[in-house]
Amino acid sequence: MAVKPPRWYFSLRSPYSWLAFLELTQNAPDVADAIEWRPYWEPDEVSARLLAEAGIQLPYVPMSKEKHLYILQDVKRLAAERGLSVAWPVDTEPHWDVSHLAYLVAKDAGRGVDFIGAVYRARWEQGLDISDRATIAAIGEELGLDPEALAHAADDPEMRRRGVEALRAVDRDGVFGVPFFIHRHDKFWGSDRLPGFIASVRARAAASPVPSRPEPGVESVRPGLLVPAGDAGHAGGCG
Repeated sequence: MAVKPPRWYFSLRSPYSWLAFLELTQNAPDVADAIEWRPYWEPDEVSARLLAEAGIQLPYVPMSKEKHLYILQDVKRLAAERGLSVAWPVDTEPHWDVSHLAYLVAKDAGRGVDFIGAVYRARWEQGLDISDRATIAAIGEELGLDPEALAHAADDPEMRRRGVEALRAVDRDGVFGVPFFIHRHDKFWGSDRLPGFIASVRARAAASPVPSRPEPGVESVRPGLLVPAGDAGHAGGCG
């Protein structure tokens, strides 16, 4: 039986996934390059119906007001510690399939990670609405990708099918929140478990006779970028 590759589940709606993204790409690029990137989001009615027909119900629960207020405070504090400024977005009509299915289009073009970074900047540094197709189109133009293909990915039956398959993977892996990291039989939930995941992936690579890529000289995770995990008390897990 083939061994599944190490992987992490991220959400473009999650500030903790944003901070984990910065940690992976800035401080552990070797691991970022070696793992699979898998999206996780709250499906719209169409995707939810398709999942239900497949007998799948994802573990989403509403977020309490108290937790929402805590996250506002927590993320602002964590970002400030890292020299970042948060422009908290206002999601009046969230439609997460728009951005997450656009990610699949960008991934096909070999720009998946660049797209994620651009969306996180738009959402958390500029306060833009990533459910707005115009925002996604502008990101496509910024990256030199087809803006219409990205903006209307949720209208593409093939992208919709692949999105449902991506969410089926969430169910198969037993993922209940983000960020969520998996290596072999070990699962790591939350950004405060990221060091363990990174160490596990690097140890496996060091033990392999054919490493996936040379180590770039990054020996450990910088504690200043680590963030705490939350609970699965709302859609998307810990924010």
